[in-house]
Amino acid sequence: MEPNLIQFLSEFVTPERLALFNKVLSFRTNYLTVVLEDMYQTHNASAVVRTADCFGIQNVHVIENKHVFNFNPDVVRGASNWVNVIRHNGTEMNTPQALQQLRKDGYRIVLATPHDHDVDLENFDLGKGKAAIVFGCERPGLTEWATKEADEFMKIPMVGFTESLNVSVSVAITLHHLTHQLRNHSAIDWKLSEEEKQQTMLDWLRMTIKRVDLLEDKFVELQK
Repeated sequence: MEPNLIQFLSEFVTPERLALFNKVLSFRTNYLTVVLEDMYQTHNASAVVRTADCFGIQNVHVIENKHVFNFNPDVVRGASNWVNVIRHNGTEMNTPQALQQLRKDGYRIVLATPHDHDVDLENFDLGKGKAAIVFGCERPGLTEWATKEADEFMKIPMVGFTESLNVSVSVAITLHHLTHQLRNHSAIDWKLSEEEKQQTMLDWLRMTIKRVDLLEDKFVELQK
């Protein structure tokens, strides 16, 4: 039913809007996803969602242990309408379950933090498979639970006196580099599947059209 519903709802947006949706969808990916562990600074977390949208990342996973993720509207600038923010908050410590589920979904768990066995961002191998890049706060950083679940470690090489970057800056640098590499990697099928495209398009249409619930009721009646 989704293709028919999409076609029906598409009649209620301008051709220019629909063309923009299709253009943006052509660059969207779930080959990479971002994971934020226990962010308590709303401006940083919101900036990450905005960055994910800018670089074509469709899903952002938010692990809420001690802190609840809240959007800062002045920072996120509506990006949360176009990016799926998936919250993991069912227990007191949600990190293991969240990362294990991502691994079951086919992702490598890659911690963005210096480690004895880390690799520089420039040398990260995208060809090994899908990757969930996990970021923590500057203080206290990623938890030991995240470290235990990690498959790989990656760092942004730096040559200054300061040892770390703001998390939103780290995400921006990482996504800029990796999505550029991804789009130019002919051997990787990084785009959304047709099913994912349809679901995302439907979500965006529902987000855009006023009183879309009434239109969907009308669509159901027309199908009878």
